[in-house]
Amino acid sequence: MAEEQTQTEEEKLAAEWAAMADSTPAAEGAPAEGAAAEGGEAGAEGEEGGVGTARVLNQNEIDSLLGFGDDAGGGKDNSGIRAIIDSALVSYERLPMLEVVFDRLVRMMSTSLRNFTSDNVEVSIDNITSIRFGDYLNSIPLPAMLSVFKAEEWDNYGLLTVDSALIYSIVDVLLGGRRGTAAMRIEGRPYTTIERNLVERLVSVVLSDLSGAFDPLSPVTFRFERLETNPRFATIGRPANAAVLARLRVDMEDRGGRLEVLLPYATLEPVREILLQGFLGEKFGRDSIWEAHLAGELWYTSVPIEAVLDTVEMPLRDVLDLKVGSRVLLNVNSSSDVHLVCGDFPMFTGKMGRKGGHIAIRISEKMEKDRGHTP
Repeated sequence: MAEEQTQTEEEKLAAEWAAMADSTPAAEGAPAEGAAAEGGEAGAEGEEGGVGTARVLNQNEIDSLLGFGDDAGGGKDNSGIRAIIDSALVSYERLPMLEVVFDRLVRMMSTSLRNFTSDNVEVSIDNITSIRFGDYLNSIPLPAMLSVFKAEEWDNYGLLTVDSALIYSIVDVLLGGRRGTAAMRIEGRPYTTIERNLVERLVSVVLSDLSGAFDPLSPVTFRFERLETNPRFATIGRPANAAVLARLRVDMEDRGGRLEVLLPYATLEPVREILLQGFLGEKFGRDSIWEAHLAGELWYTSVPIEAVLDTVEMPLRDVLDLKVGSRVLLNVNSSSDVHLVCGDFPMFTGKMGRKGGHIAIRISEKMEKDRGHTP
């Protein structure tokens, strides 16, 4: 009897679960329109009976709302909450000249690394993106070497990351590894002194080329500071600060790896105006015809010239007492110098005289701006 009662309870529980599954539109696998229609009918019935049923979102709708659906996964058209989060970042496209700088860096690095390794090296740029500094540190694939460098003229820092594949490839090439064999990788051990020294030489070559890439815009010297293997010790900014990240690919026939250059926006602030240009040396052209016309018209421009005999300082009470017939005594005589001024700008000094029934002034000296004075 006990077994039959237990079996009866299990059947009742299974029936209840089946009824709940049948009442959920998402569990039936019906299309969204059908689910909406059923929900509408259920809502209408609920309104008639005084009871309403809430519509349940399926997984695709939840992913679309959060911005993690198939459309958002491509990284092109983000939507939902992810779009709101990404809108806080500053797009690197607002600094168009950065593409020119990194394009020059790729060309210069191809030549420099060929001379450095005595091997056929091809350098290409994968992408240039904006990223928060904290997110980048968390996304670095370990093991890797992080080089902190300083921009001397800008008084700020940048980060250069070399992944393990490129580290072992450089060590293999510089120490005479055979061509056609992949570089040996031994994971789970710290980098040796020889590997660190060779990578430091590689970083010096890259920083020299990066300085040369910025030369047409603004001369800057990137100086190597230190080499770290732990991202926590390579912190050069706050986690929420925005930065420009350039991912480079270095191929040496069957060997190679990735190299990443991170420049915080605070580092690029001194040259922000230059990087905002649409092309190198962006300026308006000169109109020589208009300049010649303006210079010719200036010669015929009339300007008022005033002859100042002397200036007298008087109390305001005496000025208010002046009447018709009052006399103001000037501390000059017939041989005193007279100052010619144009507005507040002193021009010449001369002697006062008479010519043809008019009072005239013979110019005797040109007044320099720095040693002249306004009478």
